Amino acid sequence: MFCETSLFIGLLVPGDSIVLLTATAGRGAGDWLLLVLVVVAGSLGGETLGFVIGRSFGPRLRASRLGRRIGERHVLRAERWLDRRGGVAILLSRFLPVMHALIPVTVGASSYPYRRFIAWTAPACVMWAALYVSVGQAAGSSYRALSGELHFAGWLVLGGMALFLLIAWLARKLLHRLERP
Repeated sequence: MFCETSLFIGLLVPGDSIVLLTATAGRGAGDWLLLVLVVVAGSLGGETLGFVIGRSFGPRLRASRLGRRIGERHVLRAERWLDRRGGVAILLSRFLPVMHALIPVTVGASSYPYRRFIAWTAPACVMWAALYVSVGQAAGSSYRALSGELHFAGWLVLGGMALFLLIAWLARKLLHRLERP
């Protein structure tokens, strides 16, 4: 989670998948709480480092090899998103795959103060972590409960996870459509 939001690893390996997969091994409230805390800590650390990278390198990052690799289109989209929605963009970006990797750096490159940034991103990280860990743990629990009785339980769990990812993808598309002028 730390690398996903600070070093653009999330553009290659989505943290959503890692958290969902890891959470399937959880077997109770203690495992759930521990994983949520670890995911939140990693997310906040990564978001903070992303902010610092944006603050330190700002526009130079855009002209760098990494900036060209990310693409001007994505960077401009993140800037417009932030300009239009301010703190709400920071909160919602945690739930949008590409945006959550770009927004911390974009915010850092702007004049937006760190205290306001962290005030918006901390609740988003907590909500996101709780949601994804809960879904993953529920999927794992369902699989364990059904696997002894049904041979196709794995397909049911896989179908449930696919349905969840489809809903998340559709929600992202809807948000992008609402963002367009």
